[in-house]
Amino acid sequence: MSNEIKALTMPKWGLAMTEGAVTSWLAEDGATLREGDEILEIETTKITNVYESPVSGVLRRRTVEAGQTVPVGALLGVVADRSVPETEIDAFIARFQEEFAVEAAEAADAAGPEPQFADAGGRRLRYLVMGEGRGGEGAAPLVLIHGFGGDLNNWQFNQPALAEDRAVYALDLPGHGESTKHGVQGGVAELAEAVRDFLNATGIQRAHLAGHSLGGAVALHLASDEPARVVSVTLVCSAGLGEEINADYIEGFIAADRRKEFKPVLEMLFADPSLVSRDMIEELLKYKRLDGVGQALRAIADAAFAGGRQAKVFANDLDRIKVPVQAIWGADDRIVPAAHATAIPEPHRHVLGGAGHMVHMEKAGEVNRLISDFLTMR
Repeated sequence: MSNEIKALTMPKWGLAMTEGAVTSWLAEDGATLREGDEILEIETTKITNVYESPVSGVLRRRTVEAGQTVPVGALLGVVADRSVPETEIDAFIARFQEEFAVEAAEAADAAGPEPQFADAGGRRLRYLVMGEGRGGEGAAPLVLIHGFGGDLNNWQFNQPALAEDRAVYALDLPGHGESTKHGVQGGVAELAEAVRDFLNATGIQRAHLAGHSLGGAVALHLASDEPARVVSVTLVCSAGLGEEINADYIEGFIAADRRKEFKPVLEMLFADPSLVSRDMIEELLKYKRLDGVGQALRAIADAAFAGGRQAKVFANDLDRIKVPVQAIWGADDRIVPAAHATAIPEPHRHVLGGAGHMVHMEKAGEVNRLISDFLTMR
């Protein structure tokens, strides 16, 4: 295929994604694109996300209309210089469509790494690793730590992009996903110990940590206790910087056992509540029905958020954490107040408008750039 013509293809977000629906185009044919421009919205069974152009150039042709659902790897559009003749664009599209059934489908199937399991201090922890990265041998890996009630799939819009520069690990904390459920006591210290044991089990000597919500407090605890193991910490709508927490969300998440009850609870996570899909609700309900999940969530809530307040607060002791820390928050966070971000001084404090507690999903491109830039400086 001509180097002057570049394909925009349906991305693969998350392990289970096989297709996506184009809900709307944000760029017209003939538009000049810069790398990172938001050009269309794609709906998956989990959530709707914005697709950012991976290349710069002119959008010469949109090959999928709004409302169409196509497989991962399918051609969405073509970018090329204005000087490229229309006949070459036509030939490129025809050739791509002919080859897609074999090449693109096989590539999509082969591209997704499978989760693995580690024995971490007697705990069975599930994790997913992507990328070796272009950062060279000295590029420390990044470990992604989800929040209360989440799992490694919470990073589905972040892990592939961040793995372009280094190895990126996402894990399920004890009590979550497919990791150990039984015997969880739930304190931040215990969860930090599990992450340390995970580093030991996977042979990671030093790592960058990025933690969302409760995962942020876990990252801070590990950085405080074992700074030699931590290169930097990125806090995403993090616990651990103030006492306030939306106790109604925590209790509602634990108590809900039907879709009608769960939906308004999950809507608290997003600035745009329409992002909560039926499939998202059903998947979380399925997780909550697993043996041991209820007890584990209850133990974590009682230990980390006793009395509806955060039990572990690092805001007044950040000077004891000797590694660089940045904070990224959604301005409309209804779970942990965005005001908590002020514990982190400028220029490493970022509050993004139009996003809530799941800012790394709602503003994935911007969050990915902030994390990547922060890591490459270390």
